[in-house]
Amino acid sequence: MRKAISLLLLVQLALVLFTIVLFAAPLPRKAAEFVIHMPDGKELLLSSYRGKTVVLALMFTTCPHCQKNAQVLSDVQKEYASKGVQVLGATFDQDASRQVAQFDAIFAKGFPCGYTTNDKVMQFLQQPANKPPMVPIMVFIDKTGMIRSLKMVTEDTKPDGPEQVFFQRPEITIRAELDRMLKGEKTSTSSVKTAPKTPGS
Repeated sequence: MRKAISLLLLVQLALVLFTIVLFAAPLPRKAAEFVIHMPDGKELLLSSYRGKTVVLALMFTTCPHCQKNAQVLSDVQKEYASKGVQVLGATFDQDASRQVAQFDAIFAKGFPCGYTTNDKVMQFLQQPANKPPMVPIMVFIDKTGMIRSLKMVTEDTKPDGPEQVFFQRPEITIRAELDRMLKGEKTSTSSVKTAPKTPGS
C-alpha cells in the first residue's frame, strides 16, 4: 500500500514538473511546423519560409486590436520585404474559416493571412488548449527557423509590463523588434511564463 502511494506521489510530482517546463517555454527554440489554411483552399507551411525572417501574427477576425495590427503589418511587409522579411497571419476564432476572406480584404491586404484552429495555435505556442492567452499574438522567427521572440498578453502580464507596452504602439515596436533581429541583436523576450486566460480583444 505504501509503495502504491509513493508511486502515485512520484507520478503527480512528474506531472507538476512537466507542467512547469511546458509553461516556461524558453526562447529561443525551434519553431514547430505550422500550417495556415488559405481562403482559396491552399495551405501555407511555415517551414517553406526558411531563409526569411518571419513575423507570424495569430489573430481573431473579430478583434479590433488584431484588425489594427493587421493594417500595421501590411505596411511592415511592404517596407521590409526587400530585407528578407515575410509577414504571415493566421486567424483562429470560431468563425475564422468563414470570416478570414473579408478580414484579408479589409485589414490584411499586404501579406498572406489564412486560418487555423485554437488547438493548433496553442500547440504551436506550447500553451494548454483550455488556457490561451489574449490576441493578437506575435511570433518572431529568424532565418534558421528559431523563434527569437514571442509577444502575447496573459493573466500574469503587468499593466505597465513590456508586453502591454509592445501592443500599445505596434507601428513602432514591431519595426524595432525586426530591426534588432536583422542586426543580429538580442530580442526583447527570452522566455514565456504564463497562466493565461481566455482570448479577448
